[in-house]
Amino acid sequence: MKRSEINTLMRNGLSFLKQMHFLLPPFATWTPEEWKTKGPECFEIIDAQLGWDITDFGKGDYYRCGLFMFTIRNGTMKELEKKQGKVYAEKILIVEEAQVTPTHFHYQKMEDIINRGGGNLVIQLWNSDEEEGLSRDDVFIRLDGVKTRVPAGGIVTLKPGESICLPQKLYHKFWGEEGKETVLVGEVSRVNDDFVDNRFFDPMGRFPEIDEDEVPLHLLYTDYKTYYTYYDRSARS
Repeated sequence: MKRSEINTLMRNGLSFLKQMHFLLPPFATWTPEEWKTKGPECFEIIDAQLGWDITDFGKGDYYRCGLFMFTIRNGTMKELEKKQGKVYAEKILIVEEAQVTPTHFHYQKMEDIINRGGGNLVIQLWNSDEEEGLSRDDVFIRLDGVKTRVPAGGIVTLKPGESICLPQKLYHKFWGEEGKETVLVGEVSRVNDDFVDNRFFDPMGRFPEIDEDEVPLHLLYTDYKTYYTYYDRSARS
């Protein structure tokens, strides 16, 4: 992806979030120059991978295969080992009409996906088998607390206000329903670490390769290592 494209998506995303009355934390709009002035007080932002995450999954066609995310709160894998650790995470996502997030599951993260408003979110589901393939068995999930049976490869459509709970190792693929509006999607989950916890059915890149054709508007969390002076001194969780 070009940095100019990412910057445009950030501007559009901030506009959409404002329209939907959803506000991001202050660090969301820090500039690269502001990040260079920050000290150890920001270790949690770095270690918990908080912030902007925009990807085309290495496909080069964001609006066909891509996802806009911002991680608002998160723990770390180390926190899962503590009796009273921060074991939860929250994200806000923007999903465009017919924009696909490819088939994947998470090894340790259980998540609730919530349609916070806009259009409808379509989710396709499969159990994984012992070889991490697609099982032909029916899928049993909970929609707003109601146990629901879905055939392998079946589809669930979440209207605004509706949600689904996705357990670990359950393959899922989602997109905004065609002919509807952009979807604002909430995610509440266990600790999330996108560097180690994703299993895509078809191999692909989780993070984009970036063509730095202009200066970042705001930093993706993969940019912190470049602009945050104390990056190598973090990992204090």
